[in-house]
Amino acid sequence: MTKFTKLALAALLGMAVMTTTASADAAKGQKIYSKKLKETCGMTGAEFAAKHTQDEWTAIIEDSKLAEEITTICGDEAKVKEKKLEHIGDFAKEFASDSGNVPSC
Repeated sequence: MTKFTKLALAALLGMAVMTTTASADAAKGQKIYSKKLKETCGMTGAEFAAKHTQDEWTAIIEDSKLAEEITTICGDEAKVKEKKLEHIGDFAKEFASDSGNVPSC
């Protein structure tokens, strides 16, 4: 293989790994909710996610108002780091009231 081919393959592999780790994960969001918000909110993850439908959660996330919605639902003590919000948003959409899915937390 030429140096260029090796470099191109390495770049392609790097991009594939980056896109996989950059996406939100509902399972990770469920763990974050259980550790950081469950006690503060005083409800299970199923009750939290069922506060809205999938379309409503999507609109909240796209408008960058997820942190505000968490505060509205759970109170002022509920704080989540910005980088973890995408996972909680994915968790909320995955287990929304109209999804038919039930989380284990």
